[in-house]
Amino acid sequence: MSSGHATFRFYAELNDLLPRPLRFKDFDHEFRGTRAIKDVIESLGVPHTEIELVLVNGEPRGFEYHLQDGDRVSVYPMFESVDVSREVRLRPEPLRDPRFVLDVHLGKLTANLRLLGFDCEYDAGRQDEELARRSADDKRILLTRDRQLLKRVVVTRGYCVRSQHPEEQAVEILRRFDLVGMAAPFTRCLRCNGRLIRAELDEHAARIPEGVRARISELMRCEACGRLYWKGTHYERLERRADEVLRRARLPSG
Repeated sequence: MSSGHATFRFYAELNDLLPRPLRFKDFDHEFRGTRAIKDVIESLGVPHTEIELVLVNGEPRGFEYHLQDGDRVSVYPMFESVDVSREVRLRPEPLRDPRFVLDVHLGKLTANLRLLGFDCEYDAGRQDEELARRSADDKRILLTRDRQLLKRVVVTRGYCVRSQHPEEQAVEILRRFDLVGMAAPFTRCLRCNGRLIRAELDEHAARIPEGVRARISELMRCEACGRLYWKGTHYERLERRADEVLRRARLPSG
């Protein structure tokens, strides 16, 4: 089997996913046979869902391009401020109303994103194949720390969460997808993801503790599961958390 060499360079946050010796520099990569560039990139640790643009010898190429001996490959993540034309971008157009599906290990991130008003599906019993299919069929962004899950061909929208801490993860997602301006805290049920609507106090008086009824003036109800929400000490704690995540997400990264 013939072998070849190509020079690679990954840019910006894609370096987080590379082995340390390969980060932020040109490096030589030996390959054997005829290999699609997608397979080569993923073998280096970077899922295709992280990539916006691949240039080979200065020209944009699709994931199906077969690497040639002597190629120089530049790999770029999603651009925040540069509009990449439809003809060269490798990922689908950004979703106007971003929705997420999260894997079993991101339950606390799910709660934080729901707190901020984002549509997040989460099921602790859902297997990888089902997660990938749900992401594809429902056009949901798959959030996971499992790179192998993001390498599945069916997944076109996904992101490998870097941080291990739930609030840091929420800040990371808000920055990565430019979501700060879309946040709408306390509009989604933390338990089931349903939308919250205003409810009449008198109608639900029997479900509210007697000592609480006299202290509240507003009541919200989940359209899906019927859970009630009101402004108490628990609300104040959640409000502080939401404000802090949004404040940190607005700060310059790095």
